[in-house]
Amino acid sequence: MVYTARAMANFQRRLIALLIVGLAAVSCVQANQDSRASSDEEFGPVVRAYLGYLRNEQEVTDDRASRREVSAAYYRRNSNRIKALRQMAIRLARESHNDYLPELEAVAGSELNMLFGSSPPQVATLKVGEVLRNKFRYLGMIRSGEPFYLFARLDPYEQAELQQKTVSKSTAEVETAPKNATRSRRVVPQ
Repeated sequence: MVYTARAMANFQRRLIALLIVGLAAVSCVQANQDSRASSDEEFGPVVRAYLGYLRNEQEVTDDRASRREVSAAYYRRNSNRIKALRQMAIRLARESHNDYLPELEAVAGSELNMLFGSSPPQVATLKVGEVLRNKFRYLGMIRSGEPFYLFARLDPYEQAELQQKTVSKSTAEVETAPKNATRSRRVVPQ
């Protein structure tokens, strides 16, 4: 095969253009990974570990979808749930300036019965910070494709403290009779 000088020059220009585009794509991907890593650097080891866990969960979800093990709807909902959990974890860590995250739960409106059984709370009545069933604190709603309602599971110490408060509150509400109070005498007619 004999190539003309013109064809060879054209081939070289295309090759160079392809290399430039390829290098630009690689540098963009690298910059994105660097910015993600540096954004995680603002957090302590516990929050970084949780964000890493969420990245791994997304990789597992992506892998299962690529092997057609899950439906498109499942993939979409699970990916959006992971994004919502990530957003809430970052928000909590930034607001508290603390390297601690509670156990987070993200559920769609139709999944509230997974946390609360057969009588879940009405979505419209939820208030941020409200404690539900002495088990969950409502953190808010994040729209990630669809609305997800995020809850923090209370740790056992918080649950015990809340139960103690409700018990002491109920005993304080019960009226106690004075010590010298007696039952009135019954008068028997003669």
